[in-house]
Amino acid sequence: MRILPIIAVLAALAMPVRAETPVALELVLLADATGSIDQAEIRFQREGYATAITSPDVLDAISFTGSIAVTYVEWADEDSQDVVAGWAVVEDAESAAAFAEALLAPPRNAYGRNAIGAALLFGKELIEDNDYVGDRRVIDLSADSANNWNGPSIADAREAVLDAGIVINGLAVLCRGCSGRPVSYDLEEAFEDRIVGGPGSFVVTADSAETFADAVRRKLILEISDRGGADNRQAHLTR
Repeated sequence: MRILPIIAVLAALAMPVRAETPVALELVLLADATGSIDQAEIRFQREGYATAITSPDVLDAISFTGSIAVTYVEWADEDSQDVVAGWAVVEDAESAAAFAEALLAPPRNAYGRNAIGAALLFGKELIEDNDYVGDRRVIDLSADSANNWNGPSIADAREAVLDAGIVINGLAVLCRGCSGRPVSYDLEEAFEDRIVGGPGSFVVTADSAETFADAVRRKLILEISDRGGADNRQAHLTR
């Protein structure tokens, strides 16, 4: 009568256990690739992230905090999220350079209108299904608007992400030359109200092409060193 339970236990013991690499931070970088972003701007954004993650200040933050697991995703409409650079451990200049090279190489595959809710849920899935276990888990979304034209609502997606213990930070992109069309409303405030959340969450603003890489660099330092919070909310970078 006890044969079936014993068989079930033995089967469970025989199942392979997924190895999980410990890191200080699991970080999903969600970059805007919607209709307002042309091909030159896609390249500009990628170069900005590549420059930032290989900068001495970011490498110093990683050295002090510990290794991070990071992936770079371009998002657009409900069914268009593209993993440009898959999960990688960045712990030194060499691994940072390898990640930067990886995110510059692939062609663009994400197109469509804004589906921020779907992007956030995609980031959540990437974190929950990876092979890392981080002291902290963060989704970092960049966008030149806070609109949601299709897919799950931002409110529902945000709630699901926060309930999973994942922090959401934001990069509000205001400059036409680095990412699409500036909106008529206060984008920083919209990010604060609708998108970011969790302990120490914050918004960094890029409002000129010249400051884009610096904005990304500052954002990464805050995330890696866990120095977000009230004093850093709406960390506005100007030209």
